[in-house]
Formats: sequence, C-alpha cells, structure tokens
Amino acid sequence: MANDAVVGNTPRVVPARRGGQNDPVRASLAAYATEIVTAVDDTLDDFLSAEMDTLTAIDPAVGGFAVTARDSVLAGGKRVRPTFAYWGWRGVAGGGEPLPPVLPALAALELLHAFALIHDDVMDSSATRRGRPTAHVAVAAQHAAAGRRGDPGKFGETVAILVGDLCLVWADRLLARAALPPARLLEVRRCYDQMRVETIAGQYLDVLGESDPTNWSVDRALQVARYKTASYTVQWPLLFGARLAGVVAEPPLIAAYTRYGLAVGEAFQLCDDLLGVYGDPATTGKPAGDDLRTGKPTALLMLARTLADPAQRRALDQVGVGAGDREVTRLADVVADTGAVAQVERMISDRVDEALAALDDPSIDEAARTALAGLAAAATRRPA
Repeated sequence: MANDAVVGNTPRVVPARRGGQNDPVRASLAAYATEIVTAVDDTLDDFLSAEMDTLTAIDPAVGGFAVTARDSVLAGGKRVRPTFAYWGWRGVAGGGEPLPPVLPALAALELLHAFALIHDDVMDSSATRRGRPTAHVAVAAQHAAAGRRGDPGKFGETVAILVGDLCLVWADRLLARAALPPARLLEVRRCYDQMRVETIAGQYLDVLGESDPTNWSVDRALQVARYKTASYTVQWPLLFGARLAGVVAEPPLIAAYTRYGLAVGEAFQLCDDLLGVYGDPATTGKPAGDDLRTGKPTALLMLARTLADPAQRRALDQVGVGAGDREVTRLADVVADTGAVAQVERMISDRVDEALAALDDPSIDEAARTALAGLAAAATRRPA
C-alpha cells in the first residue's frame, strides 16, 4: 500500500514498497544503478561532444541549436529505460559479459526518451521539465532576447520539434555503434522499431483522449498507459536487452519479461497520474495539478468520475476549464474524496505484485531477478 503524507484533505502520494533505507539489497541495487547511469552518461557525453563539433562546423547557429538538444538529453533524468534494458540484457547474459559492446544501444534509449519528452512538452504546452524550462520555452526566450522577428512562442515550438527530431536521429546513429554481430543488431533494431511504433500509437491515443475526455474511460486510459508508458519504459527495454544478449525466441523468458514489463509500466504510469495531481514541484520538476488544468483523462481522473456522487461530478466537470491554483487544490480534494486515489494505490500495489510473480521464471539470472524486483518498487516510488 502507498504511503500518504496528507495536506488538508489531499494525499501527497508517493507509493512505497519493501525494504528500509539500510536494506543491504537496496544498497547493492543503488550501487549497480549508479554504475549503469554513470556508464550511460559517459557514453552520451562522448557521443554528443562529437556530434556538436559536426553540427557547429555546418554553421555556428546550428551549433547553438544543437546545444539545446544536448542539454535536453544531459540535464538530469534517472536513465530508467537504459537501466531496464541493462537488466534485460544481464538477465540473459549473466555477470560475465562485458558491458562496453552494448553501451551505445543502452544509451540510445535515452536519446529516444529525450525525443519523446521534447515533443510531448510541445503538445502539452508544458513550461518546465526536471525543474528547468522546457526546450520550446527556453528557445522562445532566446528568440525574444535576441530581438528577432516573429512570434517567439511559435519559433520556440518549431525549433523544439526539430530538437526532438535531432534526438531521434542521434538515437539511431548511436544504436548502430553497438559492437554486435550484424544479425543480432538487426534483431535489436526490429525490437527498437516496434517500441517506437507502439510509443507513437500510445501518444496519439493520449492526444485523442484530451480532445474528447467525456467519452473516455478507465479502460482506455489504461490502454494509453500500456502503449505510451509501459511499452517503451519497461516492457520493450527489457525485450531490447534480451535481444542484445542474443535471445530471439525463448517463450518462457519473453513471456516473463512481457508480463513483468506491462505490470511495472502500468504501475509507473499510475504513479505518474498521482504525481500529476498531488506531486510536489520541488521533487517532480513540474507544476502541481497540471493534469487538472488540462483535463488530461488519466486513469485517476476517469476513476474519480466513475466513483463520484452527483455533487462531486459537477465539481469534476470544471477540470480543464481554466482552473487557477485555488480551484486546482479544491479539485484535487474532490478527486481524493471520491476514493479514486485509494483505488489507484491498490492498482499500483497489485501490479507490482504481478511483476514480482513474473520474476519466478528460472531462466532469469538471479542477480537480474533481484535487481528487477527492486526496480519494480523503485519505479513506482520515484519522486520525479
């Protein structure tokens, strides 16, 4: 069950799972996570330095544009997708295989993530990301400060789309550097392509839901979570890692990774739904209550509408209708009062349990099984 720190009637929810701060397993996982993140960051830094030189040689202005792309990639983030891919790989390869040959492929997932975030921020008109101005907001401010012609906001959005596109091209280019046999790299690429297709499908459904929230449903919101989040955050990175290790068709392992990935990925998105209403901007890096301001039809808000009494439903009808800070706080209280928060917490807990059960497959390396169990908890407890 999640831990609640209550402010007024509104739970500030950050789901937590097993293990205390001094748990030796957690300490071991933290050391692994630091090593993986450092290796991925070093790979990205080296790759982007060379790319910056190439683009600056075209024109100094292009070099400045590339700085925005580089900063979007390197400015924080927990490297969740490379970490799941790493353990998907290690779960097959075991502890004896060297990491450097697959590092470019792991790091490429972070460039893919940057592409998705930058475009998502444009579509959502988000002002901040990880506590910093989003790419389109930062570029708009630069445009205005330089005194150039045209609308700064439009310029910022246009350039941000190009920044996202550049990150996607960079992801492809870095993936191709993985030191793998050509046939295996082709299988990795097929997995990578399917992950991208499903991510775009989920993003379209997300946009569609925002345009017609009254005809959306909890099931449809969970479908968005499966394709927009679970698919490219956990499920496909795990399968991507297995492909890096040479697995093409091993039904028990693929089934275990798929079951685990969908469960953790959906729990991850449900946790984000809670943070999208009750998260602390100091830890999430995003304004509190954004989902209420935009009327985003998340599973949390769809559940609230389903559970609401007539008075609560009338209040929830104001979601997304130019709500100010005071109205957002009131609406957050209404959502909690319907019981939707408690139900989402149970859904998160059930999915984490489902993920842990999936790890019983004996073909998964024991160290990877332990790590993935810890990640199932960490991914649904994350503050940002």
